[in-house]
Amino acid sequence: MKFNKILIANRGEIAIRILRSCRELGIETVCIHSTADDNSLHVKLADESVCVGSEKSANSYLNIPAILSAAEITGAQAVHPGFGFLSENREFASLCKKWGLEFIGPSIDCIEKMGDKILSKEIAQTAGLPVLRPIKVNNIPAKDIIAQVKAMGFPVLIKASAGGGGRGMKSIYKEEELMPAIERLKGEAKAGFGDDTLFIEKYITNPRHVEVQILADRHGNVIHLGERDCTVQRRFQKVVEESPCPVLTPEKREEICMSAVNLAKFVNYDSAGTVEFLYDQDEKKFYFMEMNTRIQVEHPVTEQRTGVDLIAEMIKIAEGEKLRYKQEDIKFNGHSIECRINAEDPITQRPSPGKILHYHRPAGFGVRVDDFIYSGYTVPPFYDSMLAKIIVSGRTREECLDRMNRALGETVVEGISTNISLHKMIINDKDFRGNSYSTSFLAEKLK
Repeated sequence: MKFNKILIANRGEIAIRILRSCRELGIETVCIHSTADDNSLHVKLADESVCVGSEKSANSYLNIPAILSAAEITGAQAVHPGFGFLSENREFASLCKKWGLEFIGPSIDCIEKMGDKILSKEIAQTAGLPVLRPIKVNNIPAKDIIAQVKAMGFPVLIKASAGGGGRGMKSIYKEEELMPAIERLKGEAKAGFGDDTLFIEKYITNPRHVEVQILADRHGNVIHLGERDCTVQRRFQKVVEESPCPVLTPEKREEICMSAVNLAKFVNYDSAGTVEFLYDQDEKKFYFMEMNTRIQVEHPVTEQRTGVDLIAEMIKIAEGEKLRYKQEDIKFNGHSIECRINAEDPITQRPSPGKILHYHRPAGFGVRVDDFIYSGYTVPPFYDSMLAKIIVSGRTREECLDRMNRALGETVVEGISTNISLHKMIINDKDFRGNSYSTSFLAEKLK
């Protein structure tokens, strides 16, 4: 079928990003919003908008009955969930199907299998990918957990199986920290994801975080669009992303990208997705970490290098079309870097909601900005703090770094605090520019 109208079940810059692709495809859009987002730009730009609840996410952007009702009363034929919120929610995807709505994402089976971080590791291992074997935590006696962790060796990483976005994770270096952290994270995971399942895996001390973008249709065709390096993180939240990964050899790049393709084929994947890996810089080995069954925040760096509109491809796949690209059609051009601009104190990372008195976005050759803010807009305190993404492209990494430095210098957000100064520090840091860093980069720099 061809879609005439799509409901966008999200907010902020990703809602606008989806809306723009829909408009170019001649598809009308319905945006949902909370009472706190009455004046959000995605509401102003949409063909139609529906208020689905009060300011808290649970009452609006996670309010499944209200969202489905909004789709029904507006005559939408499909739902694009973006990222976060309900994007990897099996129940939501299933209910969309029951209501006669196409869920623009992978099959419910893929969401269920690959969204579970423990099960997905087992599947990846069966598919032949290298995996850091996890230790299951729930319903296991404390003495057995401690014994298994001791055998594995510290440091280790505790993760929430249903987690994402860096939440529900903690690195542990000492035995006495282990059980208290497990109990605390169980509570956090239950509150944040509705699931307190945890697992533990070996913590690699000098890793790069490398992920591969894939596209797959419902006819068995799968391609990759290269890899992204998301190593610069803060409290397990990605801060800067780039493509290609500067430390991979051509041989290792081919190996890691084809591993992602093979996994997608193994699980009959059918949409845009990302396969995430840890790359041990000391051992020159990579390990499957997880699969994100949705579009990623950092997808623009891939779009800039390949010229492929990933949102448009997701829509075409959901309409039942075959992939419009073969692997040999994908050409990789130059380098691309993305910085996430957040409303937060750059040192403490404390959110900084409030009224933006003046906003000026950067522009010029090789600069793209995905945002949803404007002068006079009031940033609500109820949601993720990301305001914008600045993406630059160039022939080389060095050219991109200089271009990003210029773009950050042009960016003005007055009235609230942002992390622009943090990004300037990162972009100009000699270790970052020299590729001598790991996922602990910011933790070490901000001591």
